[in-house]
Amino acid sequence: MIVAATPQTAVATSPDSRIEALASLCKASADPLRLQILRVLRKDSFGVSELCTLFGMRQPALSHHLKVLASAGLVTTRREGNSIFYRRSEFGQQPGLDAVQQQIFDALDAQALPAALAHRLAAVQEQREANSRHFFRDNAHKFRQQQDLIASYEQYADTVAQILRDAPLPRPDTALEVGPGDGSFLAELSPRFRRVIALDNAATMLDRARSAAAVAGLTNIEFIHGDTGHASLAGLQADCVVVNMVLHHTPSPQQILQDVASCLAPGGVVLVTDLCRHDQAWARENCGDLWLGFDPEELASWAQEAGLTDIASVYLAQRNGFQIQVRLFGHPHTTRNAV
Repeated sequence: MIVAATPQTAVATSPDSRIEALASLCKASADPLRLQILRVLRKDSFGVSELCTLFGMRQPALSHHLKVLASAGLVTTRREGNSIFYRRSEFGQQPGLDAVQQQIFDALDAQALPAALAHRLAAVQEQREANSRHFFRDNAHKFRQQQDLIASYEQYADTVAQILRDAPLPRPDTALEVGPGDGSFLAELSPRFRRVIALDNAATMLDRARSAAAVAGLTNIEFIHGDTGHASLAGLQADCVVVNMVLHHTPSPQQILQDVASCLAPGGVVLVTDLCRHDQAWARENCGDLWLGFDPEELASWAQEAGLTDIASVYLAQRNGFQIQVRLFGHPHTTRNAV
């Protein structure tokens, strides 16, 4: 269906408005601090308080710069409870300026971060990860109760297992599960693959998964205490990587997808289960969530940047208002989508 342009649309795309938009874009990018902000937002989103820490500024001053960047269409926002997180815009808000914006981003990304800024960035990421580890260390004994507040394992396990069974795997040799929790899904992976690796950065949770595997008699599982950047994964060629309800607990979900894609064998698949975006801020304190879910398009975009293709998608609505997305990514010969 074609809709005739309204007078407002005509104004928005008039030559004068495009010149004003270009001037706004140039003005916003003509400041070294704002360029550094854009550089930091390359692969992650940050809250205002985190950005204040990174740049050693008070919030009112930094908020002014963020407002300028947002007005020029260079950054977008997402609300996480009472906090607002900023990330770079994929496209400009004005027609015809995407190429200019991309040139700015490309030029920035070719520059290394100043050493002091890179150090503070690493510290912010480490603090995020520490917060997550501490939560699971202190709450491992009530893992299931916390999980059940949003989505219990039983509510999505059968669907995830079915997608795994239907996945176009060329060989069932090696599987990697990132964040196995209490080890429930290892019982699905162990009979299907010759070798299974269980990776978790929380030692207490890894011990629970190890105990569950021992009780179930699963003897082909290797347990690694670490994250997806662990040296033990270097050179790994996994036929299947499973990431169940983990990304919303991690400091940099995009980096997780990059890491697991790099250790995926040709023809392998990545199976991701996580929450769709929601506004239940209580999940941060009660469930250790760092992110309030993700837009499906957001996960698909991160997967694409990691060199993965969207194979299948299933969405499960919960009676408590949450929605779960089960996504299969990889390099398939054929593509199919389920709803």
